[in-house]
Amino acid sequence: MDMGTRCWARWMALRLAHAWLFPQEPAGPGHLLQVRPSGRPLCAGLGEQRVEGVRTHRGDRQHPEPRLCPQVRPRLLLRGEAKPALRCDFLGQAFVALGEVIGSQRGRLERPLTGVPGKRCGTILLLAEELSNCRDIVTMQLCANKLDKKDFFGKSDPFLVFYRSNEDGTFTICHKTEVVKNTLNPVWQPFTIPVRALCNGDYDRTVKIDVYDWDRDGSHDFIGEFATSYRELSRAQSQFTVYEVLNPRKKCKKKKYVNSGTVTLLSFSVESEFTFVDYIRGGTQLNFTVAIDFTASNGLPSQPTSLHYASPYQLSAYALALKAVGEIIQDYDSDKLFPAYGFGAKVPPDGKISHQFPLNNNADNPSCAGIEGVLESYLQSLRTVQLYGPTNFAPVINQVAGIAAQVTDGSQYHVLLIITDGVISDMLQTKEAIVTASSLPMSIIIVGVGPAEFEAMEELDGDEVRLSSRGRYAERDIVQFVPFRDYVDDSGNQVLSMARLAKDVLAEIPEQLLSYMKTRDIKPRRADPE
Repeated sequence: MDMGTRCWARWMALRLAHAWLFPQEPAGPGHLLQVRPSGRPLCAGLGEQRVEGVRTHRGDRQHPEPRLCPQVRPRLLLRGEAKPALRCDFLGQAFVALGEVIGSQRGRLERPLTGVPGKRCGTILLLAEELSNCRDIVTMQLCANKLDKKDFFGKSDPFLVFYRSNEDGTFTICHKTEVVKNTLNPVWQPFTIPVRALCNGDYDRTVKIDVYDWDRDGSHDFIGEFATSYRELSRAQSQFTVYEVLNPRKKCKKKKYVNSGTVTLLSFSVESEFTFVDYIRGGTQLNFTVAIDFTASNGLPSQPTSLHYASPYQLSAYALALKAVGEIIQDYDSDKLFPAYGFGAKVPPDGKISHQFPLNNNADNPSCAGIEGVLESYLQSLRTVQLYGPTNFAPVINQVAGIAAQVTDGSQYHVLLIITDGVISDMLQTKEAIVTASSLPMSIIIVGVGPAEFEAMEELDGDEVRLSSRGRYAERDIVQFVPFRDYVDDSGNQVLSMARLAKDVLAEIPEQLLSYMKTRDIKPRRADPE
């Protein structure tokens, strides 16, 4: 399945390693363990997964494999004979986020089973692994010999078109080579293509290759075609493979027709592309820092019109954004300690304006215990500081950048979440800070709350034009900006609003982490053996 959206773990297999079910018995014949999705979605389609143990009188290997979501493919462990299931008895359940499994030591997570009042249900051990055949990258080179001549005043200008076959028998273009001008014996440049694009991970799926003669007006002349598969192509690692190029029309019309030339596979190599999961499994720690806007433009926190106002029935926009992003990231952070700062307020005891004050009022240790700790410190700060201004980002960006610069070997990666309501007051300094930080292991997420216009934020995002400052360009894109209002559910469902926000806010973090590792040629450490 082609992935239409980016996510933290594109293709993961959840594998049940062991289940100990009471009375003291391992999962054996007659036990079926199913993985089912529950309601609260988390990040980029990765929902909180509900794992249930079900006892059956006869195991059912023919039961269709359930889909957790477009990005997650569960792997079931079925033991027993392939006979129809007659009746199921509930044995227990466990709730687990995919990030918890990936972020756990060696990708192994053990959880108690619950759900039967007054009874111990046992434990379940889950393993997570990324499906390797979906992230392999192929590099190949081809040449052709004695292709048909198609041009009246010259030879041919040949190029190749690769098609992946679909399950319904149709074909989809997955690659085109460059055009080699005026030759019947072209040698195309080596190119790379993901295995999932070439054959969707199915090594025996047909790959069709058409040979065309390029024409300036776009009416390219068909020379011929041939078919192969990933498995057949991979044999070229030890020997040249030659394919006959056949033109079906010519073959039908001419009795002595042999072919329209040949195409030779000169080289074929496969390597695995390192992924976000590889680095997390190898020990890379995500360090999450929060910075919250305490400027007066947010309105008095005690007034319902304030963006900081939290009623007894619902969280403020700031708290919603913090929970939406933080509850995902904390699964990938082992110590769950998050530095949290405020900016743009007058702080006690002297009432000086600060653009980098610790929410827990501890300058020596600004870390809070978990997202709930950050929320508690945030609400306490609202009661003790005076909202003021201006809106300066540079101090807190430089603070996190200074910490990130201390460890650049890939073992630490920092994510700074800035939640703000308005226009930046120190735009030049902020751009300079981001350009400097772009060479460090860090990313910046900016969530805009309220009705303000955020044109300046789009410039910082750098998706369209690379950010620059004083003639220096950002080494890589490290900023992701989203306006919170675009994700508010019309029905007022805060859980759905948080899920939508988290999906887009966190979409770029894996690619940004990978871009840093690639530019520094940092490979993931090998996970500790089991």
